[in-house]
Amino acid sequence: MMKTTTALIAGMSLVTASAAFAQENLTAMTSAPGTAVHLTISHLAEIAADRGIADIQITLGQTGVNQTQAVAEGRADVGNCPFILPFLLSKGAGPYAALGAEKGAELAANLRVLYPYSFGAYMLYAYDTAGVGGWDDLAGKTILDGPPRGAATAEARSLIQVVTGLKPDEDYKTIESDWPQMVTTITEGSSDVAVLPEFIPSDRPLQALSAGKMTFWSIPKETFESEPMQKLLSSPGTAPFILTMEQMQTLGENAKIVSEDDLFRTRGSVGGNCVNASMSDDLAYDLTKAHLETLDALYAKAPYATNIGLEELDPKKSGMCGLNPVKFHPGAIRAWEEAGYTVPDCAI
Repeated sequence: MMKTTTALIAGMSLVTASAAFAQENLTAMTSAPGTAVHLTISHLAEIAADRGIADIQITLGQTGVNQTQAVAEGRADVGNCPFILPFLLSKGAGPYAALGAEKGAELAANLRVLYPYSFGAYMLYAYDTAGVGGWDDLAGKTILDGPPRGAATAEARSLIQVVTGLKPDEDYKTIESDWPQMVTTITEGSSDVAVLPEFIPSDRPLQALSAGKMTFWSIPKETFESEPMQKLLSSPGTAPFILTMEQMQTLGENAKIVSEDDLFRTRGSVGGNCVNASMSDDLAYDLTKAHLETLDALYAKAPYATNIGLEELDPKKSGMCGLNPVKFHPGAIRAWEEAGYTVPDCAI
């Protein structure tokens, strides 16, 4: 069920004294707690309140599809935008087909980025009791592949097809769940296996592991390096994502990691926190500056955040440029450059 916060997110409950003097009242959308996208929005709301920049009211449990369109239409001031979605919106394709190409392109032109980061690495994982053998054993299985109408669902399905050749609802069954109920859906056993964007370690896989032993499968090296996979990894909103076995083992004793060497290879989903182009340069600057100046506090709050590329501006790794139509907000560019970073020309 969607939840809407009615107080500022400052530890999700407290409004600091400085918030009383905030200059702006803003709305934001994000996913359920326990994810990187929720972490970045809730942290932004907290520091914006602390610094008297803005009071940010957050709507939880939203898909990227809803958030991207809401920000583009001006119904939300800040939201999580997986970069595949502005591309699809600009074409009036996929979940935005009903809008048409002309309207979609008009809306996509309204989006600007404050800061990019990784939205997760797609993990194939299952309880050992399910008896799944890995990527080559998905035919006929029931796969939990994301939320209804979500970008994550489309990305999970395209990954499965490239790795295995299997098509959804033809070669395997699919099941979807809203983000707030995802852990419950995993643990209740209604699916055989999950393909979801995760961070290691983060709340959702850790909560699922608390219910039993699980296996996580890397994409085989030969498949990962193949031409079809490299083409997929160069598509909008996608980047290669490689973790060491040491990083994967932070999942704990209940997790078995399957890889042919010491690396865990998979598809990464990249995006950013987007705003409408109409946001003032000063406000975009203040929000981005506050974000950059408090990254150490964010990393202390959620150690996995050091792995999500919050300081990464390289176009290939961040997903900026190329077929991604979204550029940085001018105010955000000023904040990045003042902090000593180089913003790629193609993202300006």
